Amino acid sequence: MKTLRSLLAAAGIGRRGSRKPVISADDPELVVVVRSYDDTEPASTALERATGWDPEAPAVLRHHLALPGDVVDTVTAVLAQDEWVVRPGGRAEELSVPELRPLVALRVQRLDALHCSQESSRMAGLAQRHGGGAFGWDALQPASE
Repeated sequence: MKTLRSLLAAAGIGRRGSRKPVISADDPELVVVVRSYDDTEPASTALERATGWDPEAPAVLRHHLALPGDVVDTVTAVLAQDEWVVRPGGRAEELSVPELRPLVALRVQRLDALHCSQESSRMAGLAQRHGGGAFGWDALQPASE
């Protein structure tokens, strides 16, 4: 028998923070509000110096990756399990990494230093295990008026 909590969760009712954020990664009005391309920089430092970042609003978090073409589908499937979307392009395009495809892994979420750090570490490890690299992250939100 299902518990009340599981029934409420299935209906999308429950914890206050569990609602899906309302923002689209394809919104052309989004602007970069924070970036961290130095893997030695703590996410907390990047967020402290961010301009225009609203910590209460959802953002599109983008991790810049470069991967061999033959592993892109595998990595995409792994990341899709946690609602990440992988698209061509990103910062690695500018770095001209030979024989690797420049990609961005993106997801809509609220930003905080802990989760940015955890996801950066995860992306770096995943890319490295598949013969690629991670080249930092940035986040986008609607431009403040």
